[in-house]
This record gives sequence, C-alpha cells and structure tokens, in this order.
Amino acid sequence: MLLFYILFFTFLGSIISLIGGIILLFKRDLTLKISHLLISFAAGTLLGTAFFDLLPEALDLSEKSTVFSWTLLGMLTFFVLERFIHWFHYHSEEQGTEHGKAEPTIPLIVFGDTLHNFIDGVVIAATFLVSFPLGVITTMAVAAHEIPQEIGDFAILLQKGLSRKKVLIINLLSSASALIGALLMFFMRDSIESTLPIALSITAGFFIYIASSDLIPEIHHEKRKGFAFYETMLLFLGVILVWFLVGALE
Repeated sequence: MLLFYILFFTFLGSIISLIGGIILLFKRDLTLKISHLLISFAAGTLLGTAFFDLLPEALDLSEKSTVFSWTLLGMLTFFVLERFIHWFHYHSEEQGTEHGKAEPTIPLIVFGDTLHNFIDGVVIAATFLVSFPLGVITTMAVAAHEIPQEIGDFAILLQKGLSRKKVLIINLLSSASALIGALLMFFMRDSIESTLPIALSITAGFFIYIASSDLIPEIHHEKRKGFAFYETMLLFLGVILVWFLVGALE
C-alpha cells in the first residue's frame, strides 16, 4: 500500500505540474500572467512545508545540531548544483552564438528539468516513508512550485522553435524521472531508514533555497501595485494553508 501511495502521489504531482505548461500551449498570455501569481503561492507553500512540517519531523527524529547542519548543507548543495547548471547553460549559449545557433541549450534545459523531477520523486517518496500526512503536504508543495517551473520550460522550448507536440512529449518523458526517483527511494528504504532525518533536513534546505533564491526574487520583479499586493497575499496564503493542513492531517 505504501508503494501505491508513493507512486500515485508522485504521478499526481507530475500531472498537476504539467497542467500549467499544457495550458500555455493554447492560452499563452493568460498562462504567463497567472504564472507570476503561482510563483508567490509556491514560495509560501515551500516555506510553510519546510518550517511547519519537514523540520519539526526531522527534529523529532534527530538532534538539533544534526538537523540544522544538514539543512544548511542542503541549501549549499542546491546552490552549487544550480550554479553548475547555469555555468553550462551560459557556456553552451556562448558556443551556440559563435556558430550561429543556440541549439545546445535545449538538451541542457531537458537535463535540468529531468534532474529536478528526479529529485522531486526522491523527496516525495522520502516523506511518505516518514508519514502519510507529511507525504501529502510535500506533494502539494512540490506540485505548487513545479507549475510555474514547467510553464517556464514549456515557454523556452517553444521559443527555441520546437513544435507543441515535441514540447509536450519531452516534458512528459522528463516528468517520468520523478517516478524513477520515487521507486529508487522506496526500494532503498531499508538501507537508508536511519538517514531519514538527514533526508528531511536536506529537503527542507532544498525548499528554503528554492523559495528564497529562485521564487521570492522573481516576486520582487513585479512593479505593478495591484499585482504586487496579490502576490504578497498569495505568499502568505501558501504559508497559512500548509500550517492549516499540518494541524488537520496530523
């Protein structure tokens, strides 16, 4: 039954995250406008999940110093990983410009998205190994931040000249890596059971980093007063929703 829950919610999270990109294929202007609001909500859910659910669960299973050390290491690890991907992205674009094309960036975009989805699957499975409520809340947070991420990926690939059909197929295949990550974590559960507090701490660091480094700076770029107000409210709504769900499900 546990494997069913892990696969079902991983699949559900992947499908939900693709919805924004699929809508983009047909309603570009509307989708891009909504994506700014979704980024705010996603930032709130990630922060709420990290501080109200993941860290408390990790602290119940391990010492404070261990939890906070691994949380910081998680943030630093994803910073280095992101810099690594950005460096190759910049390097490939330079090469593409020299040769009159920027095609090398397409495999890099797909690789980055596939790796991201794989990590999402590992994260979802790891939290379900701790508790069902934690898994559900984490799935919601992952899906929330993946929707604007997928919209961005769809938009870039379309801009590169790929057809709608190719973009959809590429993203569907990329999303399948989440199931691979989830299965890997499930079948390794016996050997890594003692390290679950570490996995939760690293996941919290991942969520905090994504929210504070990628999403919140994006929110600050919005200068229109009306949108800025709604974005702020949606960020708080994301935090409050997670706080409510943690209390209701546990």
